[in-house]
Amino acid sequence: MRLNKSTSYSVRILIDCAKAGDQLIKVADIAQRLDITQQNAFKIVHLLSKAGFLTSVRGRHGGVRLARSPRSIKVGDVVRAIEFAGQEEKQRSGNASLGQIVDDAFEAFISVLDQHTLEQMAEATRPLPDVSDAGGPGGRSRKSSLKAPPVATSRLRRSSPRELTR
Repeated sequence: MRLNKSTSYSVRILIDCAKAGDQLIKVADIAQRLDITQQNAFKIVHLLSKAGFLTSVRGRHGGVRLARSPRSIKVGDVVRAIEFAGQEEKQRSGNASLGQIVDDAFEAFISVLDQHTLEQMAEATRPLPDVSDAGGPGGRSRKSSLKAPPVATSRLRRSSPRELTR
């Protein structure tokens, strides 16, 4: 099964909040740490707040945090809330249509996710770097340090500096 990006971002945001404990986290900091656009981060935080996973505090010293214990948040519940946001519950019929079969397969997939909690996922992931370290040694930003290593260019013809300025 393939989940949409919003669902992936939602789980990552909740894991970030779980690692912070009861501290309020600014959405802009979450966006920077997880390399998500601020617009997407705010949209997803709104959905997670509406679904009851996050609480938000407005104002200068505000932010977001988990609404309940990470132990009580099942990953399957998060996926259901985001994947089906804005959709009404369908009436199940006895016929085995393609849509019904796909829905059953999706529910089986989600039932596996229901066996895992946000707490388990937060413990299994490595700690995220602090946003305040973004301008680390040498003035390099965190984003530039995450780039893939350069591709070996031994087969490519190397240009002289004079050729590059033409």
